[in-house]
Amino acid sequence: MLGNKAVKATFFVSLLALASLLPLQANAACNFVSTKDGSPLAIKPVDTDTPEAKQFLETCVNPYTKVYAADPEKAKAGKKKFGYYSCTQCHGPNGDGQVAVAITDARWQYAKHTTDKGMFETIAGGSNGGMFAWHQQVSGPEYVPTDDILKIIAFLRSQYKGGGDKPWLN
Repeated sequence: MLGNKAVKATFFVSLLALASLLPLQANAACNFVSTKDGSPLAIKPVDTDTPEAKQFLETCVNPYTKVYAADPEKAKAGKKKFGYYSCTQCHGPNGDGQVAVAITDARWQYAKHTTDKGMFETIAGGSNGGMFAWHQQVSGPEYVPTDDILKIIAFLRSQYKGGGDKPWLN
């Protein structure tokens, strides 16, 4: 029979081993959920995705956000997509609100919008508040690809007027 010290040592080593595995599993894939009902939102990498889109789908980190926040010229690419897909019709020309809520201030419709993943989930899969699903894999091939949604989100982040912490830049 093992002594008390041996049992404690074995238990401690097992805990360390388990703890070292958890970050690997958490970062293995980005799991999206519907803003409407919390169900899984099945958006996976496809052949036509850019490397940036594939990176986001794996990590949940938008590669454009920090770039657009640092360079207003680059952010214009996201503003162009924002207009092209008629986001301006509801959210106004800069995301300040029109028919729909403002998406550039600190009054988030959903708390999850403090992350790019959360905002992506709402744009991609829609909401119960009147926003329909815009992602190609949810609504059809004529809708918005992952990369364009990411550029739109990064543009909106560059327009943020809410003050305080900006978790999407951390």
